Amino acid sequence: MLFGITDSEGGAKPSLYYEIGTVVQHKLYGYRGVIVAYDTHCVAGDKWYYSNKTQPAKEQPWYHVLVHESGGLSTYVAQSNLQEDPTKAPVEHPRISCYFADFKNGRYELKESSGTGGCSI
Repeated sequence: MLFGITDSEGGAKPSLYYEIGTVVQHKLYGYRGVIVAYDTHCVAGDKWYYSNKTQPAKEQPWYHVLVHESGGLSTYVAQSNLQEDPTKAPVEHPRISCYFADFKNGRYELKESSGTGGCSI
């Protein structure tokens, strides 16, 4: 089963709004995607963080998202920049089947295997 990348660090977890398999939409840029993993706080380096157009707070959950109809892109997004996708429509991405077994009721169901196989975030 997939888990938060920073889960292994221990300690208290901040409040996660979204679970793995949730279809989300970026509040500012409008793109859609599906969450495949999360970190309890931003683990990206300062160079990456400060090169972004915005710098949401690092001390909040950050999600790894497969971006819909992007040709295979994924992104790293702060919780404060996400909302649940109101369309509840599936996401088209070449790596969907690496993580998920099915799409039901507007969300993806994880595969039962414990690994991601040839897929990476």
